[in-house]
Amino acid sequence: MAPKRPKGAGAFPKPVESPAPKPPDPSTLYAALDLGTNSCRMLIAQPKGSQIHVVDSFSKSVQLGSGLESTGRLSRGSMRRTIQAMRICQQKLKRHKVKRMRLVATEACRRAKNARDFVRQVRRESGLQLEIIQAEEEARLAVISCAPLVSMKTEQLLVVDIGGGSTELVWIDLSSVPPIERSRAIMRLRGGFHTADSPFPAAKVVDWISVPLGVATLRDQFRDVEDDAARFALMSWFFEENLSEFAPYKDAPPSEGFQIIGTSGTVTTVAASHLGLRRYDRTKVDGLRMTSDQIDKVIRGYLDLGPKGRRNDPRIGQDRQALIMSGSAILQALLRCWPTDRLSVADRGLREGLLYAQMSADGVLEDGSF
Repeated sequence: MAPKRPKGAGAFPKPVESPAPKPPDPSTLYAALDLGTNSCRMLIAQPKGSQIHVVDSFSKSVQLGSGLESTGRLSRGSMRRTIQAMRICQQKLKRHKVKRMRLVATEACRRAKNARDFVRQVRRESGLQLEIIQAEEEARLAVISCAPLVSMKTEQLLVVDIGGGSTELVWIDLSSVPPIERSRAIMRLRGGFHTADSPFPAAKVVDWISVPLGVATLRDQFRDVEDDAARFALMSWFFEENLSEFAPYKDAPPSEGFQIIGTSGTVTTVAASHLGLRRYDRTKVDGLRMTSDQIDKVIRGYLDLGPKGRRNDPRIGQDRQALIMSGSAILQALLRCWPTDRLSVADRGLREGLLYAQMSADGVLEDGSF
């Protein structure tokens, strides 16, 4: 006698559905928007221990500073592109119900004659209120974002933020701070470069400068030079000339405990090229250490490729091929002044600094000494 067929045999199994991810509690969310000379970028994040957890992000090349060098004004086209990007940011903020945020604009809006009119237009057409911040605050926020990358062995720290319209450099003395406290001491600079007496060991800001030359503005200065190698050399030496007022420890070379942290698309692109990545991977780039020789080798490779080769390189792309050379010129000038085998690559910057500062002020990050 044939065995009985079990009830339901042969039927398709009922699919097991994964539960939809639970949306984050809006009360835990913070947002930071950085409107620079070239890009509009935003992060929405929540605190997670002593770090931040990104919930949503946005990045768009809007070229807000296009034409600013020659006219002193933001053009209609650049403002239109930027407002379109700001509307997308507004939709994301509304969807996540974010209440705590800082939306800041930097060098292009600091310099443009019609910046105030533009801020009013952004408010009227997107509902978002932009805040134009000064160079010192921009530099300070970039420094704060890099705090997790500061080595316990570091006594002299140079943080370099290569932007679209300006480059900020901050030199910090950590020699009087116990090694285990050095990263925390950087985070405490959110209150200002020259804060009142604190019960905690303090990082001393020796000097800082905002050079009104970034990847876009430096490129525009030498746009009429046709030869690729000559243009690169001129950009690099011109940037170095503009560093003449920034000379901390001019007569004494950096000690063994010297560290440079570079934060910018230029530095991360150079790092990705050094690693031979076919597709960008933040986890491999952020925190990577490079020597001057390794960086020089990548930059020489860019020059060998020429404009056409750089456009076809997936790590650079068509939009950034000209900007990567002006950024590389800045980076090369910095390494001529302060050669090091310890340049740390930071895939972080103003947005992360804004988030850390907001969360630290609210006391929602672990380790209240921040």
